[in-house]
Amino acid sequence: GLKVFDATCPLVTKVHIEVTKYAREGTEAILIGHEGHPEVEGTMGQYDKKSGGDIYLVEDEQDVAELAVRHPEKLAFVTQTTLSIDDTAKVIDALRSRFPHIQGPRKDDICYATQNRQDAVRDLAVQCDVVLVVGSPNSSNSNRLRELAERMGKSAYLVDNADQLEQAWFKKTDKIGVTAG
Repeated sequence: GLKVFDATCPLVTKVHIEVTKYAREGTEAILIGHEGHPEVEGTMGQYDKKSGGDIYLVEDEQDVAELAVRHPEKLAFVTQTTLSIDDTAKVIDALRSRFPHIQGPRKDDICYATQNRQDAVRDLAVQCDVVLVVGSPNSSNSNRLRELAERMGKSAYLVDNADQLEQAWFKKTDKIGVTAG
């Protein structure tokens, strides 16, 4: 008598449906995402290669430059939903430049919670000396937030729990910003 609930994010399900549709049509797919991320692995697994097409993973512009596809005239891309518009913009530009006929998703496939968190960290980082990101080291979102704060010139740390805090991080610190991934 157990009930099973599919708690997959609707945006992830939408990307899975798009990838399945591309495979059925024989359209090759390019996934912009981080290798090893659970969402990426799940999305890659949705593409049925029996159609003669394939799905490719790219993380950055260099991957796009080195990518060899079989059917450049029948090509589409999707993105890992937990990447922000900022994270994917350069890769999308590289794809559109290299493959002018590539199909792409609408912007509503991007998780705005991710974009909003990154915008909030930008605002937070200008107001503090140190940024703490509370989240799992396996979380793409948490790692991107820490990296973003570091790119803004702040010391930033990713912690899973309070036991991981180090007093040395807070010496000569007036303001500490805290966010969650």
